[in-house]
Amino acid sequence: MIIAVDGPAASGKGTIAKALGRHYRLPVLDTGLLYRAVGLSVLKAGGDPDREEDALVQRQRDFATQPGGAILDGRDIGTVIAPDADAKIFVTASVHVRAERRYKDALAHGGHPDMDSLVADIQARDTRDMSRDHAPLRVADGADLLDTSDLTIESAVQRA
Repeated sequence: MIIAVDGPAASGKGTIAKALGRHYRLPVLDTGLLYRAVGLSVLKAGGDPDREEDALVQRQRDFATQPGGAILDGRDIGTVIAPDADAKIFVTASVHVRAERRYKDALAHGGHPDMDSLVADIQARDTRDMSRDHAPLRVADGADLLDTSDLTIESAVQRA
């Protein structure tokens, strides 16, 4: 079983993917973390982290098609990486709710966030993700839309 969990930043997709992984006893891949780790490694090695290579796409596809299945969360899982996934969920939430989540997370980690900056950052990220040339963020064909704006974590996971 392959489950694709897509959505914008701070929508709850990672939390939902991990919970589904525990429930179905499937491995979970946070593709955003994968890209950040590889980008940092490339940058530290003096390379260009914006240079596109095919290796990460194939790595994600291999993870998705491993025996027994997997859950992947990201922004192009249901559209590019695993368009034939058994289940596709597009997790979303309002910009304000996502900014509040980032605000609370930053406070919990000793930060001093500015709400207006967080809202602007999330809006800019959404615009970048939805308008990029390669694999833009969009709801995959056949995906179920899950708006977590007014849901608790438990309710969102249950609906997923």
